[in-house]
Amino acid sequence: MIRVHSYESLGTYDGPGIRLVVFLQGCNFRCLYCANPDTIDAKGESKETTPEEIVRMAVSQKPFFGKKGGITFSGGEPTFQAKALVPLFRQLKEAGIHICVDTNGGIWNKDVEELFTLADLVLLDVKEFNNERHQALTSRSNEQTLKTAAWLEEHGKPFWLRYVLVPGYSFFQEDIEALGQHFQHYQMIQRVEILPYHTLGVHKYEAMNLEYKLKDVKQNTPEQLEEARKLFQQFFKTVYIN
Repeated sequence: MIRVHSYESLGTYDGPGIRLVVFLQGCNFRCLYCANPDTIDAKGESKETTPEEIVRMAVSQKPFFGKKGGITFSGGEPTFQAKALVPLFRQLKEAGIHICVDTNGGIWNKDVEELFTLADLVLLDVKEFNNERHQALTSRSNEQTLKTAAWLEEHGKPFWLRYVLVPGYSFFQEDIEALGQHFQHYQMIQRVEILPYHTLGVHKYEAMNLEYKLKDVKQNTPEQLEEARKLFQQFFKTVYIN
């Protein structure tokens, strides 16, 4: 059984084309800006769902996907439930559904490896390149995330590099340039996405009686986003602001 938090039909932000987005329960990171704090707990208010139910939903929406679309697993952190997802991914492959995994890359085991092998595309969220700042932002190291990226490159698995631009936390010229230098020769990175920092999930913290620790952080200005784009474009051809 798979613990599903929620679904989004006709999604256009999490992978190519039009997609069914499945938000899964449970996460190993504790990002200060998390927009889905209700998905962090391993159980939460999720619903136990069979792989067959998700396959049925994906197949029923297949006419809307077109040539590029498909299903994206987000969260939470999908690899948190890798063992349960492997049989589902196999069924989706048999049904001809394009599979994306939106991941922080911070979990690694045999099930995660098989999951990435079955996926068509990985959306890899690199929260910060400087490990100390990464730990301040997520309470976790970025060491495994970088190892995951290296595995994707080595095994010829296409991925998108995603970076949330948080003023004062992940918006540092030297860190973005260090990230660019590290990844600039990767052949499997299809595109780089800058994700603007937003506060759309703040109401969830209030509902859960949790403190939102970045309440003094302002959302990106157009000038900041353009500055970040130029920094990334020193190293990558395809840089988008999502």
